Parts: sequence; C-alpha cells; structure tokens
Amino acid sequence: MSRLVIINGDDFGFSKGVNQAIIQAYEYGVLTSTSLMVNGEAATEAIALAQSHSNLAVGLHLVLVCGQSVLPPEQIPHLVDKHGCFSDSPFKAGLTYQFHPQAREELYLEIRAQLQKFRDSGLLLSHVDGHLHLHTHPVVLHILTQLAPEFDIRVIRLPSEELGLNLWLDRRNLATKLVWSLVFGRLRSYGESLLSSRGIKFADRVYGLLQTGNVTEAYLLGLIPQIKADLVEIYAHPAISNHEEILHSQLDSGELELRGLLSQQVREVLLTYGFSLTNYQKIVK
Repeated sequence: MSRLVIINGDDFGFSKGVNQAIIQAYEYGVLTSTSLMVNGEAATEAIALAQSHSNLAVGLHLVLVCGQSVLPPEQIPHLVDKHGCFSDSPFKAGLTYQFHPQAREELYLEIRAQLQKFRDSGLLLSHVDGHLHLHTHPVVLHILTQLAPEFDIRVIRLPSEELGLNLWLDRRNLATKLVWSLVFGRLRSYGESLLSSRGIKFADRVYGLLQTGNVTEAYLLGLIPQIKADLVEIYAHPAISNHEEILHSQLDSGELELRGLLSQQVREVLLTYGFSLTNYQKIVK
C-alpha cells in the first residue's frame, strides 16, 4: 500500500496574497489541502477560489486568537474587545478559556458560529485545525468533539513531530522548540485519547509546528526521507507579497515556503519514498 501525505496551506482567506499562493501551490505544486479563516479579510475570495477548484480539500482554520470573531462583541464580551478582536496572546487566551466559566460558554457559541459560517459557504468540511493551534487547547478540543456530529467533523489536526529529527535538520530557535515540543506533546496525548473515543481521525504525524515560518525546500528535502509514519500531514504558510493589503505576519517566509511547495525536487523525493499526495476528503469516509 502507498504511504499517504497531505500537504496543507494554512490561513486561506487571510489576504489575497495568501489566497494566490495557496492556489498556485495547488495548481503547480504539491499542495493538496487548505484551511480557511472564515472571517479573514479575503475569505469571500477564498471561498470562490475553492468552489472553482473542486479537488482542493478545504478545512476550517479556527480563529480564537490574533484575529476577528464571527459573532458580534456584545454576544461574546469575555472573548473579544469592543471591536471584535481576540487577544493577541495565546497564553492569555488559553488561561481565559481554561478558568473563566463565562468565557467557556461564549467559546462554544463562537466555535459553533465559525463552523456554521463554513457550512454556509457550501464547501465540504475536510478537517479542522486552528490559528496558532488554539484548537488543541483541552477546552476547545472538547467543544469541537461536542459539535462534531452536527457539523460532520471527521478529522482534527494534532501536531506530532520528533524534536530530535527537527533539531538535526535545523537547530535554530532551540529554546522555543523545546518548550513547544513539551507543551504540544502533552496536548497530543490528551487529544489522541479524546478523539479516538469519539471516532474522530488524526494523522500519524503532523509536521510544521517546530518549523513554523521555515518549511522551505531544503527542510522538506531533509525531512521526507526521515519520515517513518504512513499517514502524514505537512503544513505550511505560503504567501505572495501584495503591498496594497494587510501584511501577512510571516510574509518573507511565506514566499520561501511557497517555493518549497512548488519544488519539483520535493515532488520527486515524495515519490522516491513511496508517498502519494492526497487529502482527508479522499481517505476519511
């Protein structure tokens, strides 16, 4: 049997430059899947692009930090400011979601509203993941499992990559990688147990967290031959510079990551190591 790899582009709908990069990586590169910010600045364009590229799998990129809510501020005053903006601090947001009862009630409403807005787009929900991985927070993940039957959530991303392998490939940002590996390793263990009990699928390995902003051609060419799992997701944040719109937080790295996804060498090494490009819609029924 073939080994399977999903190549996902996050932040679809963030800006026209991100949308353009994701469609380019899908049409000419190895990208097979994307995750939509339903309240992003360019979400309407992203939805139209997805509708005209029917084989591109689209999931929900749940935004609960560093972004705009779907619900108006008066409905979720403990989650957002008067302008409807979430906190820019994942740590602060995580503490609020864990320890504030009213915030947790509002969190359920906002998550449901984002899922409903995705459904209203007419797109088929491939999977759910989250901006800065707030979707792996135990409270958020539990809410997603509650809503899974209503919205047919079949797959949720659980980051899982080997720290030693990542450091062998790239030793930059050592302290951050150590902390993230510890935190998200524990969240992965919790998530595996919860999702398995609810019949929700997740990939064996998910690469991208420890290499955020640096999923380049060189990284991919080094990573792919070392992967041991047979169902793998690799995600990146491709972007194209457009100085007339809001800047993507990782614009320069977005263009580097786009070049990696367009690389013919990356495509060839995937084939060499037995990987078939696919998406969650094709493999999870």
